[in-house]
Amino acid sequence: MPSVTIKVLDGMEQGRVYSHLPLPVTVGREEDNSIQLNDDRISRFHIKLQNDSGRVILTDLGSTNGTRVNGHPVQMKVMKAGDVISVGRCSLWLTEQTASEPVTEDRHDPFRTKCIEEYHAEQQFDLPLNDSDLAFIAGADHSAEGPKLFPNGRPELPEKLNALQRVQLSDLMAFLHERIGSVVKQAVEDVDSTTERTIQLDWEAWLQLVFLHAELADCITNINNPEA
Repeated sequence: MPSVTIKVLDGMEQGRVYSHLPLPVTVGREEDNSIQLNDDRISRFHIKLQNDSGRVILTDLGSTNGTRVNGHPVQMKVMKAGDVISVGRCSLWLTEQTASEPVTEDRHDPFRTKCIEEYHAEQQFDLPLNDSDLAFIAGADHSAEGPKLFPNGRPELPEKLNALQRVQLSDLMAFLHERIGSVVKQAVEDVDSTTERTIQLDWEAWLQLVFLHAELADCITNINNPEA
């Protein structure tokens, strides 16, 4: 049966582990949730984790204060072992999930252990480190400041789309490719810079990028809320 294991990192329930909870799992203040958290900044029913085609999907259930994954606000997110969910004052660590195929890397790999230790140090977790804490992706990038929303790179494309959906997705990708490309082509390297390599971009091109960012935000909202 698809399940998840979650460790509470911050909050009143800090240190508590919810092992092998069968999906779907809900988190919130009400006792009817799979995980009840005592925090007035958390909604009665705040988030839901469910299995969809072998993946664990997180959905924010219209919470008042929102949900973050790896420090980024989300409404819906395909989850992977190692992701940190922030709700209210609480941080939840998805240490294991069995909805998809099991992770095959060696759990005693020294590089994997080093990455977990670095992750603990960066996040200032005071909890003991156990080898069973998470199935960690050894190739994740830990060089940048703070955790990334997609630490394992580009998400996979959806499968089994019908012909119309494939065309719509292709058109959307082509639109984004064209818009981003038009901005990239206007960028000019500052050859007079004596400190580090920098790129100059005129104001009109910058506005194009800002407007594209806004359009992407609209796209994400419409996808996550198709009936809105």
